[in-house]
Amino acid sequence: MGNLKAGIIGVGLMGHGIAKNVVSKGWALGFLDHPGNQDCSDLLGFGAAKFADKHDLAAASEVIILCVSGTPQVEDVLLGENGILKTVKKGTVIIDCSTAIPSSTEAIAKQAEAAGALFMDAPMTRTPLEAEAGRLNLLVGADPELFARIRPLLETFAENIFHAGGPGAGHKLKLLHNFCSLGMVTLIGEAAACAERGGISPEIFTEVLAKGGGYGAAFDRVSPFLLEGDNSKMKFFISNAHKDLSYYVQMAEDVSAGHQTASGVYGALQSLTDGGFGQGFLSETARYFGEVASKG
Repeated sequence: MGNLKAGIIGVGLMGHGIAKNVVSKGWALGFLDHPGNQDCSDLLGFGAAKFADKHDLAAASEVIILCVSGTPQVEDVLLGENGILKTVKKGTVIIDCSTAIPSSTEAIAKQAEAAGALFMDAPMTRTPLEAEAGRLNLLVGADPELFARIRPLLETFAENIFHAGGPGAGHKLKLLHNFCSLGMVTLIGEAAACAERGGISPEIFTEVLAKGGGYGAAFDRVSPFLLEGDNSKMKFFISNAHKDLSYYVQMAEDVSAGHQTASGVYGALQSLTDGGFGQGFLSETARYFGEVASKG
């Protein structure tokens, strides 16, 4: 299994950590050269190969990992006019680590199968810090036999791996997780902005949350920014959170589930992107909610 050649498309904040762990732990790795990549000099130092064309990368790989922004990008890489599925080798395993709309994922899985490839979705939770440390959580949607065969590769960059079901199930579970996680971060940011305008100090606000029902992983990621201006605990773009909540609402509509709370979070994030703060980090929302309110 360790001799399989892996290729990755998308060496951004999360993908770089994945790539580094794969290649540093003995797997042959190629990556697509792209302006959105992080600095890849360390990958090259570990022996990774750089490819200018995604078809050349796919031809040199037995496993292709996708770590791109979302459904439009996944569909473009695989299904577009220049899509990989048009030329993919039979038996190639495609692992989609992106966050995507499950209905699209299920359709892609069928098209990949028709092209002779094997498809699994393995979206991740946690942050770029855990990606670099090889301690991501993976939520996998795959045939059980394929999952068992590919698991050793996944273990190079994941601490916890959850098999959610067949193709598409990983993305469903990821959206459920992100709604809860990103929703809590957004809620705390909005509350912190209100606290500031109401004359409640960040110190007492965070102390009360830490000793009550407001404590949790979201609090741990936001409170350093509230107290010290440290945004390093959650380097997740507001624009990506906005996108993920739109995917969640779409999924809820697809399965006829309620989404009143999710729509509220989506609307809050929409106000920030409309205000020009989409490229800010989600840990910084208290600042941006305050600025949006001031402009209003």
